[in-house]
Amino acid sequence: MAIVVEHEKRKKEILEKSLELFIAEGYEDVTYQKIADRCGITRTTLYIYFKNKREIFSFSIKQLTGDLEHQLMEIIKKPDLHSIDCLKEIFFKIFDVAEQNSKFFKVLHMYLIQLEKGGVDINERIRKRVIRIIHLMSTIIIRGQKKGEIKNVPVKDMNDLFYTLIESGIFRLGILNQTSLEQMRSIVNFTVEQFRA
Repeated sequence: MAIVVEHEKRKKEILEKSLELFIAEGYEDVTYQKIADRCGITRTTLYIYFKNKREIFSFSIKQLTGDLEHQLMEIIKKPDLHSIDCLKEIFFKIFDVAEQNSKFFKVLHMYLIQLEKGGVDINERIRKRVIRIIHLMSTIIIRGQKKGEIKNVPVKDMNDLFYTLIESGIFRLGILNQTSLEQMRSIVNFTVEQFRA
């Protein structure tokens, strides 16, 4: 059992150090050798964990979104939190994590362009990574409607609107090079309040 734990611990460390490297140098400039060097291991050892740079980057994204999902679940589990306030906390947590990783979104943008040039459906790739977050928001909306805390509006329409606000924040960080999402927080606060029952 200790070997499995050590393997997973090392893998997580590789992903963290790789993500730092991708953010510092950009996806295209990072090589498999640079990742191995940053991690203090040989390329041969790195192959035990990952088959190529793309897989490392993909797993880094999974790790980042997985950590975020865990934090969002902690918010949802708060028993006395009003559904509207829960939605706001979800948004603000997403924005906090996005701000902390703003350079990552620039790298992600370039990575997605590269994938699209290779014929990959990037919409499908993105959807796979955010489907759980969309599901969490649906859960809050449905729960809030059942409690009478949220207006009885189609869940899909609300979710589409809320997801668009998240996309807007990410766009501002990754494409427009903004460093703060304070304006988006105000927009979210105003928008979510419109659905209070």
